[in-house]
Amino acid sequence: MRGIEIQELECFLALSEELHLGHAGERLGVSADTVDRLVRSLEARVGAPLMDPASRRFGLTRFGEEFLDHLRPAYQNLAAVVDGARERARGGPLRVRLGFQGTVHGPVAEAVRAFEEREPGARVEIMEIKLSDVFSPLREGEVDAAVVLLPVRERDLVVGAVFSRRPQRLALPADHPLALRSGVGVEDMARIPLIPVRRAPDYWLRVHSPTVTPLGRTIHHEQSVDTLREGMSQVAAGRGAMLLCGDTTAHDDRDDVVLVPVSGLPDSSLGLVWPRGDQNPGVPVLAAALTEALA
Repeated sequence: MRGIEIQELECFLALSEELHLGHAGERLGVSADTVDRLVRSLEARVGAPLMDPASRRFGLTRFGEEFLDHLRPAYQNLAAVVDGARERARGGPLRVRLGFQGTVHGPVAEAVRAFEEREPGARVEIMEIKLSDVFSPLREGEVDAAVVLLPVRERDLVVGAVFSRRPQRLALPADHPLALRSGVGVEDMARIPLIPVRRAPDYWLRVHSPTVTPLGRTIHHEQSVDTLREGMSQVAAGRGAMLLCGDTTAHDDRDDVVLVPVSGLPDSSLGLVWPRGDQNPGVPVLAAALTEALA
């Protein structure tokens, strides 16, 4: 790669996520000046600016965004190769405890199979986590990584592959008038109370349990819930509606709940998340397998 250093790539990746020289330096254990110098060196080697000098928060140029989209999966794959080799040298099999909020399917299931087939003895243990408390299991070491509904804006967590971008759907009681429609608009959400998730971050609730429509109509809230199963039971009982990820397929077969697409809201998406600085060598291997499954 004509002399490009790994540390230059790591500084660029960190700065593209932190958007702050000091924060990126703290994350990597180097000074802000070192981050700035190495990113500028990378720009010189690439031959084009990656960070927008006009941005107050170190935003990326369009070229930088394209470079990042190609670099991130390549770097994850490289890290997976090195970490996998390190674990093999230690003589131990790869183990990852993966938190999930529903049924494992689609690219995640494909990535799990690839992970377990790639290394002798490799194993992914699927563990259910609460919809209302997805971060505690990661922070307390109960799981090594988790597939969660975005957005995630926690500085101590890394967001890897993002996937399953689909329109959000409104879970409605089967006998509600809106359940007869093929789709509803965001303003229609003022016609039925929403069931929010307990203890979720405010930035997450603003996306998935809004309290007002774009035109200013109030969206009332019912009692909050801890789990998706609990929320669906409340919907079935006629207590209100619940906004769900568009990839929530595990509940399509319920007769007492109808899932209706909602227009006027940002698409939902899932992401693989793990603690920053995690030492489990299986996590980057699983992350790389998921990136490959999405390609």
